[in-house]
Amino acid sequence: MKRHILPYFQLLAFALLLLSSCANHPDVPSSSKAISTLPPIFPDYCDVTVPCNIAPLNFMLPIDKYESCVARLTTPDGRQQTYGSGVKVQMDEDEWRDMLTTSKGKSIKVEVWGQQKGEWLSFSPFEIHVAEQPIDDYLSYRLIEPSYVAWTYMEIAQRNLTSFEETQIFNNEITMNDNSIGQCINCHSYQNYKTDNMLFHVRLANAGTVIVNDGKVSRVNLKRDYTISGGVYPSWHPTAKLIAFSTNRTRQAFHTQNPNKIEVYDEASDLILYDVTTDSVSVVSEDPDLLEVYPTWSPDGKYLYYCKSVPLPEEMRDKDIRSFYPNIQYNLYRRTFDVASHAFGDEELVYDAASEDKSATLPRVSPDGRYLLFARGQYGCFHIRHADGDIFCMPLDQVSDTIHAEAHPSFLDLSGLNSEGFADSYPSWSSNGHWMMCSSRRGDGNFSRIYISYFDNGKVEKAFMLPQEDPEQNTFRLQCYNRPEFMVEPVKISVDEFSRVFDR
Repeated sequence: MKRHILPYFQLLAFALLLLSSCANHPDVPSSSKAISTLPPIFPDYCDVTVPCNIAPLNFMLPIDKYESCVARLTTPDGRQQTYGSGVKVQMDEDEWRDMLTTSKGKSIKVEVWGQQKGEWLSFSPFEIHVAEQPIDDYLSYRLIEPSYVAWTYMEIAQRNLTSFEETQIFNNEITMNDNSIGQCINCHSYQNYKTDNMLFHVRLANAGTVIVNDGKVSRVNLKRDYTISGGVYPSWHPTAKLIAFSTNRTRQAFHTQNPNKIEVYDEASDLILYDVTTDSVSVVSEDPDLLEVYPTWSPDGKYLYYCKSVPLPEEMRDKDIRSFYPNIQYNLYRRTFDVASHAFGDEELVYDAASEDKSATLPRVSPDGRYLLFARGQYGCFHIRHADGDIFCMPLDQVSDTIHAEAHPSFLDLSGLNSEGFADSYPSWSSNGHWMMCSSRRGDGNFSRIYISYFDNGKVEKAFMLPQEDPEQNTFRLQCYNRPEFMVEPVKISVDEFSRVFDR
């Protein structure tokens, strides 16, 4: 009788696979003490609503308080799966996708056990609600250290939201030379969530705006004799090869005692329109006494929304802005736009924030044109450094009332998205309008992370942190997520291809 003997390395691989399977799918504790509280997991995914195509919501118990963690997930049809290795719960991606598909429009029940000083504790179960609506497949953001004086390494990255794949779009070391003392890359932007028409800025060495036009890359200088600067904060027109920009003379002030630490402000700012096809720049608004910033188009391209400062008292106008920056407040405005003639209409007030002693910035219109997201704080236009910064949302059918009746708008309840006492800023919509996103410093006040909320017919659910393969990465990554933008597809141009425009 002939025996078939597996080679040693195959036996070893099989044993390791078996051990890995046991570690990833542990048995639940045979006995435990019931605790009538939700588990203290990080990130907090208790009772959140997630897209039906999101990556696994891996989490962990506090490493300084627990020795082990086991979680059991149960789908609506009764199928169960357990996970746990140390204090971390990291799910198999294929198994997670199956659970999402089975639970679409319903919920996954999650039970968590934690071992503390040798004793197993059983926490109150919670649910992960699975929405029928998916989220855009991709997300991009700038990764930057939270420094206040200088920068070293930064990059613009893109993340596949259906998995944990993160790839680089560009980094600031490529264009630096021996004489460079620093390099800033920022303000990535896309036309209609797609990447064949996109841009980002490169500042200082080899400065310029890198524009992708129908997949072709070029570097342009948007500065003209009649503008304050080159283009700064951009917004692509949804259908035409046009980009609205603000032009800014931006400065920073540093605090020694103020908890906000830093103030970013403009000494001057206007609005311009850039025609990609003709490489021409026209002025949209250039009030010499006021500041205009953060343009954004309505989804139909018929309106340009933006922020504009209110007039200052006469006694402040000739003084150093650093002495009165807390008095600078912005309201939200819009102008009609005719795409055939490139003509703008008269200015309309959308939201009078200053009348409520507030300042509104970063407007973003929902894809269906019904709602306006924006960031709001006490003053200024850079609330990502302001602890009182929050995200607000107003129905746009109220605009005619606020314009003609001077009524204050009512806002949706965004308590599920906002944090308490931490800066929330950079709001945006997914392409289907069912997911809101913001960059938030909740947690430690220093590092901004990405939070996403489900939105359905005016109701906003509890936000969840962008999931990571290793939940501890949310703690160990010492970089901020800056200007998160949804995309329906990845950037297809390589880092090397982008870098070639700096050799021309």
